[in-house]
Amino acid sequence: MGHQGSLYESKIPDSEGIYHYSSEEDDVWGDLITRQNKILEGRVCDEFVKGREILGLSSSRVPQLSEISERLKDATGFGVQSVPAVIPPKDFFSILANRRFPAATFIRLRKDFDYIKEPDVFHEIYGHCPMLTNKSFADYVQEYGKLALSVEKKYMWSLQRLFWFTVEFGLIQTSQGEKIYGAGLASSSGEAVYCTDSLEPTKLAFDPLTIFRTNYRIDSYQPIYYVINSFEQLFDTITSDLLPIIDEAKAMGNINPAPAAPSGSDKH
Repeated sequence: MGHQGSLYESKIPDSEGIYHYSSEEDDVWGDLITRQNKILEGRVCDEFVKGREILGLSSSRVPQLSEISERLKDATGFGVQSVPAVIPPKDFFSILANRRFPAATFIRLRKDFDYIKEPDVFHEIYGHCPMLTNKSFADYVQEYGKLALSVEKKYMWSLQRLFWFTVEFGLIQTSQGEKIYGAGLASSSGEAVYCTDSLEPTKLAFDPLTIFRTNYRIDSYQPIYYVINSFEQLFDTITSDLLPIIDEAKAMGNINPAPAAPSGSDKH
């Protein structure tokens, strides 16, 4: 949500709202999407695949935010909003509450092809936007933003954990096994394989109380993933009274999982 010390800056659109990318940047996008489509085969949930098709993502060029917004609006009334690489949490939540997703518009350099600390336009559009074509998930994201805006500051860290273990690194149980829906997994070449194929990580049934107690890792692949049964389950959770559960989690104390995989993980 807050990404400090960014080396990248979002692009500024021209007078007609168009973001201009070089042929090299279009090539990086094309190589990223081609590789990731292949990696996600059999590993990502059907809703993501359907969403990717709805968005009509091309491998020939970086998509324009206006195109993505138009397709999201038709699907679920959502949209994307250009933001700088770093925005305050309150701004982030406000954009979500207004049924928009904040998106940085820069794309990684070739030298950062496998791993970038900052979420770039590939992570934002390819990772996040396909799932926003699903109504239950889109409703969850909006309600999350509303809740995060309304609570006292002491609840914020716990709510960030919920976002991390669902929107970014969530798995869903399907008839074909556990599948990816979180954007941090869907846009990662390494962790997408690790979270589905490796026996190393712990996978737990989705449980807000446990999630509110779990510290997440930003320096490695996740040691723990939480598995939902449906996207309706997320919406039901975010619209229930979560604050007493957060209080209970704080009283019980944190779970601090040991790091899982090497620290050079490619989360985005």
